[in-house]
Amino acid sequence: MSKGILYIVSTPIGNLDDITLRAINILKTVDIIACEDTRHSAKLLSHYDIKTKKISYYDEIEDKRSGTLIRMLESGKNVALISDAGTPGISDPGYRVIQKAVEADISVIPVPGPSSLLSVLVSSGFATDRFTFEGFLPRKKGRKTRLEELAAETRTMIIFESPVRLLKTLTDLLPHFGDRRIVIGREMTKFYEEYVRGSIPEVISHFEKSKPRGEFVLVIEGLTRKLKKAISD
Repeated sequence: MSKGILYIVSTPIGNLDDITLRAINILKTVDIIACEDTRHSAKLLSHYDIKTKKISYYDEIEDKRSGTLIRMLESGKNVALISDAGTPGISDPGYRVIQKAVEADISVIPVPGPSSLLSVLVSSGFATDRFTFEGFLPRKKGRKTRLEELAAETRTMIIFESPVRLLKTLTDLLPHFGDRRIVIGREMTKFYEEYVRGSIPEVISHFEKSKPRGEFVLVIEGLTRKLKKAISD
């Protein structure tokens, strides 16, 4: 018996129209959809009349559930892996399932689509030929050291942050990055989509006056030759 295929399917990050025809077709025809949270994905699947059986694999049970999914794949069933929004495995659960599928010599096929980090990056106006994705910064241990390292980074930097920690992260960036340019995107493709552009002190001032709400993507300008010269002068 041949093994099944694990499809890594990108889903909308907000606007339900942001999904490919290929993704819809695969979600309708696979044997099972592995959802980060079946309740969250129900809205999307119902919107496109997708009735495929679902199974959850959220963080706390991913290790255990990945074994179940691998057994399904080995038995010949095709599985579509989706996260709550965007591309699975990017600062979300899913990579363990994918890792075990690769180890089991199961075909892993990506179905590209929406990505919040790429959406804000290409809207930033900063260099996009080279960039680094940091995900969420360390909460405590290693945070200061990582910020010091990033301050010397010449590539455009992308960071995720939650509304409750946004101001703290911006304040922590300030002594290392100074008035470096930054673009912050929130609630991409949703009703309250917003982009805040300016220097780090300027965006701090903005969010001190306007309480942060939603999920945030921070895109920070890399250390250019012009910035290096300004610092040395």
